[in-house]
Amino acid sequence: MSAPGQKDKFTPELRILVASLLSFAVIILWAKYFGPKPPVLPPAVNRPAITGPATPGPAVPATASPGPSSATAATVGARPAASIAVESDSEERKIVVENSLYRVEISNRGGVVKSWQLKKYKDDSKPPRVLDVVHPEASQQTGGWPFSLVLDDEQLENAANSGLYRLSSPATTLEAPAEVALTWSDGHLEVSKHFKFDHSYVVRAETSAKFNGTPMKAGLGWLGGFGDLTVTNPVPVETVSTYYNEGGKISTFQHKKLDTLDKWGPGIWQGGKDFVGIEDRYFTAAFLPLNGAAPGTLEARYWKTSRTVHADGQDTLEPVSEVAAASATQPVGWRVYVGPKDYDDLKKMNPPLHGLINFGWFEFIAEPLFHGLKWLHNYIPNWGWDIVVLTLVINMLLFPLKISSYKTTLKMQRVAPEVRAIQEKYKKYSMRDPRKAEMNKEVMAVYQREGINPVGGCIPQLLQMPIWFGLYRALQGTIELRHAPWFGWITDLSAKDPYYILPVLMGLSMYLASKMTPMTATDPQQQAMMKFMPLGMAGMFMVIPYPSGLAVYILTSGMVGVAQQWYLNRKHPVAAPAKLARGKKS
Repeated sequence: MSAPGQKDKFTPELRILVASLLSFAVIILWAKYFGPKPPVLPPAVNRPAITGPATPGPAVPATASPGPSSATAATVGARPAASIAVESDSEERKIVVENSLYRVEISNRGGVVKSWQLKKYKDDSKPPRVLDVVHPEASQQTGGWPFSLVLDDEQLENAANSGLYRLSSPATTLEAPAEVALTWSDGHLEVSKHFKFDHSYVVRAETSAKFNGTPMKAGLGWLGGFGDLTVTNPVPVETVSTYYNEGGKISTFQHKKLDTLDKWGPGIWQGGKDFVGIEDRYFTAAFLPLNGAAPGTLEARYWKTSRTVHADGQDTLEPVSEVAAASATQPVGWRVYVGPKDYDDLKKMNPPLHGLINFGWFEFIAEPLFHGLKWLHNYIPNWGWDIVVLTLVINMLLFPLKISSYKTTLKMQRVAPEVRAIQEKYKKYSMRDPRKAEMNKEVMAVYQREGINPVGGCIPQLLQMPIWFGLYRALQGTIELRHAPWFGWITDLSAKDPYYILPVLMGLSMYLASKMTPMTATDPQQQAMMKFMPLGMAGMFMVIPYPSGLAVYILTSGMVGVAQQWYLNRKHPVAAPAKLARGKKS
């Protein structure tokens, strides 16, 4: 409430300014909401049988398998006369399969993958190394590796994943196209795995498991974690999710939504899935049905376990997300895609996987911006300059609105003395006084007489904000922008500027553009707040790890804004405010 005689601070200009500041506040709160949070650490548990889904959902109980259940452990312990030949190797061996895209290392101990390097991508180590999406330390601690067998009986599963399989080839290195077959049996449990590699990121995998000659359900899992372990802001564990697709809709689950294995009984799978997998921000491992298979034929499990990490001088538990896929058919066959989340490549998959690229709430803006950048990249092979050109195009498209906004500003400046006189006349009344409403009516009458829309001057700025949001999601969610250089010190447009040069230049360009723009506000406090906004934006980019590509966009917009404002000031010079007649003064 304003005391009598006190100047009213809630002028229309101030309300517009407050609306703009609130818009910037939305950016800060949104970033804080989606920003990195400390991981919720599950209690340490012994690794039980891999038996069930890890999230609440429409669990579909599996059909009773003719293979072993809880009674199998006793059967194995009793060890009756074996009717099946024992088959295993005498020592651990490794075989490497590679093509131009990846290098995969398979161990005959468990028939699992020990390394999966993506040759075209580097991690964030200093110096950078070829990216390996397998986490050996986590796998060692949790006892699970990629392509581990997932059974409904813990004892049999542990036996299958620790046995020494016999390799089909004595070679230690194979060049794709190539096939690797592994077989193992302890006299009761028989397991075979067959992998077929070609020149793409897709590997064909087939598994078969029998107990005493009877087929049993056997899933294939990606265990021990996934993705780039060297990323920061947020920490790697916060970027990893398991997912499945059902009925054309992708459901994703971060570790916070996953339960540990001990909360689910054996033999529970979720059926009806089109594909199943695990992902981080830029890469994924997806289990897909074989070509020609009916949709919804896969079954899924997804859960979390934990590993011990040393951080800040002490040991702490870190969640590890894991996933497995199975099918009712025996033997089970999949196509497994392990590679980048490249929009065009994923869209060509059957079923399409491009839905894994999540542009967030502003997808309707982020996706066109991304495709616009890709189109420009066909002609300008540098993503930084593509952003600059895209910025120029967007600002030229918005220039007619800026002209209209500028003319509105000139009109508001011209009637500013008249509006100020009206405000002076009513300043002695409090905001709750009914007579205060008369002031607003008189001010609006002046605006209507002059054809002024008070919020018209803010439209170009308000339109820029969703573009900022959309570009932010496009830069942080697409593999094309990962580690994409511009020039000089900017070597990754998806990461923040390490030296904060772009934020400083960005703030200076915004300040200069605002300095050249005529102000409708006459209150010194309002003018000071307008000058503070560019400084606040620069500070946000220093505190929050916004992509440097977004700073390139705003910096370019600021420089274009300076040029456009210079043109407008020259074309339509600011006229002196109209003087009030003495008779109108109250």
